Amino acid sequence: MWYLEMLSWLLPPMSLHTHRGGWCGREREAGFSPGAGGGPPAACLPAAVPEPLLLLGCCLRPQDPAEPARGERGRLLAAAEMMAEGGGGPARRKALSLLEAARSRYESLQISDDVFGESGQDSSGNPFYSTSADSRSAASSQDEEDDEEDEGPGPRGRAARRRAPRAAATPAERRRQRQGSGGGSAVPGGPGPMEEEEEEEAEKGGWTRSLRDVPPPHFKDGSGPTRKMPLTASAMDFFQLFVPDNVLKNMVVQTNMYAKKYQERFGSDDAWIDVTLTEMKAFLGYMISTSIHHCESVLSIWSSGFYSNKSIALIMTQSRFEKILKYFHIVAFRSSQTTHGLYKIQPFLDSLQNGFDSAFKPSQAQVLHEPLIDEDPVFIATCTERELRKRKKRKFSLWVRQCSSTGFICQIYVHLKEGSGADGLDALKNKPQLHSMVAKSLCQNASGKNYIIFTGPSITSLNLFEEFEKQEIYCCGLLSTRKSDCTGLPPSMLNNPETPQSRGQYRIRMKGNMSLICWYNKGHFRFLTNAYSPVQQGVIIKRKSGEIPCPLAVEAFAAHLSYICKYDDKYSKYFISHKPNKTWQQVFWFAISIAINNAYILYKMSEAYHVSRYSRAQFGERLVKELLGLEDTSPSH
Repeated sequence: MWYLEMLSWLLPPMSLHTHRGGWCGREREAGFSPGAGGGPPAACLPAAVPEPLLLLGCCLRPQDPAEPARGERGRLLAAAEMMAEGGGGPARRKALSLLEAARSRYESLQISDDVFGESGQDSSGNPFYSTSADSRSAASSQDEEDDEEDEGPGPRGRAARRRAPRAAATPAERRRQRQGSGGGSAVPGGPGPMEEEEEEEAEKGGWTRSLRDVPPPHFKDGSGPTRKMPLTASAMDFFQLFVPDNVLKNMVVQTNMYAKKYQERFGSDDAWIDVTLTEMKAFLGYMISTSIHHCESVLSIWSSGFYSNKSIALIMTQSRFEKILKYFHIVAFRSSQTTHGLYKIQPFLDSLQNGFDSAFKPSQAQVLHEPLIDEDPVFIATCTERELRKRKKRKFSLWVRQCSSTGFICQIYVHLKEGSGADGLDALKNKPQLHSMVAKSLCQNASGKNYIIFTGPSITSLNLFEEFEKQEIYCCGLLSTRKSDCTGLPPSMLNNPETPQSRGQYRIRMKGNMSLICWYNKGHFRFLTNAYSPVQQGVIIKRKSGEIPCPLAVEAFAAHLSYICKYDDKYSKYFISHKPNKTWQQVFWFAISIAINNAYILYKMSEAYHVSRYSRAQFGERLVKELLGLEDTSPSH
């Protein structure tokens, strides 16, 4: 996803979390190239190293010619050379100290694995953050604990902590650090003849070097759950905020109607009996159980093998489950005026959206992105190559608008691949105007509240941001010359300067309230924003050797996107692993998975969490047992 590639350069380095060398597919897809933010390819790690995240050139890329000679990589290579020479005494001790400092810095800046949190007395107020004994954050170094004492639960707390000065650093030392890292100064040297012409064109377009302070948009709405749930609220109560009984009853009616219609056309089925509401809940419970106990097929529950689950297999027979699965429908009949390919699922998506809107108010900062909905790793491992190729083909694209403070998904947009024409999925990946259509659909209910929306390169465009500003929606987006619509932007800011730059240097042009930022950090990164003042400065990384300066918009982008990245890394673990062949059913089970994750967020923000303190896995197990009607609803772990 685009935010993963961006975080690969904005977040702290981790030497063990890198790609296998060269440009990975996600970097190429994001438009990162040696000339446009990325640096030379890396080939320093073995192929066995996984690639969950690229974190800020963490693979020790070859030395950038534009970097100072004594860069991070230079110091580490010098240390390695000292040890290779076999010399003892001070040289070896110095080499070991350099390597130890680098190792401790990498370890202290790792992202916590425990995004969803475990039950315990030390869970914080953030629904997807925990410091339980099982989490990686609890086992972090003492330096990291000291740094996080002043950190808030959300990305803003992290940003505020990074802006806080070091207690041990004097003003003179901080000035030297700023000078050594570029200080956020403009590019040295006067403009050449070509640059002067481009500057004149920029001024004609309304872009100027003169910067002025822009006040931040005042948030006009509250945030958080809209209903106060009782202390005794169960997992089923939270789930039914989005999927109430009337929706389940409609599934019962439509399934029975489809079964009757099917049998009228293809012959009667003597084994079929109309499904009831209790059976429909049990049917959903069996499907949801695959989000906790992943298996190749939901039918494994009734098997005698490793994936069998005797504790729930007795509620319904396998043959009855298969009959309900055969006839299961949300909409049994197509309307004569219906042409949309998602007509079988659209009423459910509309009902789900109404539930999201009525149950939760998002914070001011939100993100538009395409969440991770790839196949479950356990499921992939059990498939043959032929089955994997077949199941990896999706005929739709799922986009969401997500609250970056809690992880709550506020809105879902499904773009269906209806053919290879201009509206197909392939066109959606390549044409910014179609991504603009996605953004408008996701933000149709967000006007008038001064939301701040973070976007990826395919959505970012001047025309879209100006249109959103008229609706009191403010934006901050990553810009790519390859994937973004650059209409109306000055060419001088889209081309890399010929003079070498230091990390932290940036250029800014302004037009009205819109700021175009070109920031250098081992590559040129461009941002377009009207939500943050161009004269306000932040820092992107806090290191023992200093900080990398940047405009406040860049810091905010990294802080909010890092939270979404952690959410995506974990919530896909709890997606329903049942993989139907029909597109509308795939969308349905993805939507159910998102609804359960949202229900868990509301649970952790309620008073009921302080009573039971369920983890995400325990919450899912409790929901399955309540759907199946089991009396024993205590968590199994």
